Amino acid sequence: MDVTLLGTGAPAGLPCPGCSCAVCATAVGEHARAATALLVDGLLLVDLTPGPAFAAARAGQSLQGVRQVVLSHPQDGPPLEFPAGLPAPVRVPDGQRLSLISGHRVRAVALDAPGTGYEVGGPDGRRLLYLPPGGAPAGPAGPPGGEPYDLVLLDVVNRPEALARLRAAGAVGPTTDVVAVHLGHQVPPGVELRRRLAALGARCVPDGTTLTVGDYRRVPDIPRRTLVLGGARSGKSVEAERRLAAFPEVLYVATGGTRSGDREWAERVRLHRDRRPSGWRTVETCDLVPLLADEQGPPLLVDCLALWLTDAMDAVDAWTDEVWANGGARRLAARVAELAEAFRETGRTVVTVSNEVGSGVVPATASGRRFRDELGRLNAAVAAECEHVLLVTAGIASPLRG
Repeated sequence: MDVTLLGTGAPAGLPCPGCSCAVCATAVGEHARAATALLVDGLLLVDLTPGPAFAAARAGQSLQGVRQVVLSHPQDGPPLEFPAGLPAPVRVPDGQRLSLISGHRVRAVALDAPGTGYEVGGPDGRRLLYLPPGGAPAGPAGPPGGEPYDLVLLDVVNRPEALARLRAAGAVGPTTDVVAVHLGHQVPPGVELRRRLAALGARCVPDGTTLTVGDYRRVPDIPRRTLVLGGARSGKSVEAERRLAAFPEVLYVATGGTRSGDREWAERVRLHRDRRPSGWRTVETCDLVPLLADEQGPPLLVDCLALWLTDAMDAVDAWTDEVWANGGARRLAARVAELAEAFRETGRTVVTVSNEVGSGVVPATASGRRFRDELGRLNAAVAAECEHVLLVTAGIASPLRG
């Protein structure tokens, strides 16, 4: 079963008409996208893009063989064109099925937002799931006892939790090709978009691409260990959380603990908690080694190593010059080495946040300079064990490795 993407953009397309944002201004060439529409084996058309006949021609396809047209969502983009000779488009009621004489089967999937998802099965037994913009399954993500879909096309950028829900239900597995569609100007195009999607186990393709359902050779490998560095308010925590947004379960490891009577700190913690998905759990601890050693648990998000280091330096009394010179430095180095070894040996998916240091004012005290130096060493030790290392500056993540 082959699927040609006549469009991969949001309903208004990309660039959006009349929009002067930076993303729309750079959406040229393969980064320009028409509204998402799928042509399955030249027989089934799912949704319509402006100028579908021309879009099909550009992709080397024809609409002359189309036997069924289905719509998945209210059309709030540019006016739709219905080429002469096409069957009248229909919206299939939730739970209902259509069978084509070609052997293709269509099942309407109920959503938690306006619109209808479609499961399409081909004569070869392959299955795909297509969800409209902003949609996630309202109920079971696949037939009871069914195998994972071979191809899933959905709004990964705006609804990463929809992908998490599909993974939790077993509808998306390791060999499922997850392709992001309905792409608008929420994230930059090109390398940055591909990087963000790859972290979620998804990818994007240009308009006109034909996908062979079941060909999973291009499914991106989700990085197992990632270190996200950045300065204060750089967006490093948001970047770390975004990288795990499509996982059904995440253990958020807060190394800062609680601070009695500190209202400003309590407000920071509340804001962090409020933006996390409801399915994530939180544990407040600096004992990271046992968590990294537990390979049966969900992905970890550790925020952050700077606070872990503060706790470790407290434990060895590294702030006192005499203690530091008489064994404190050695004991702290042993703790850092133990943590780096745990990162090397872990089988869990883990994203770790830390502060990048050394680019600003030199601390005025010996203990401050000691902390700066040790955090730099800790960052380097952990980075050496991570496949992906990112530096976030002004909300923009630059890959240092991976």
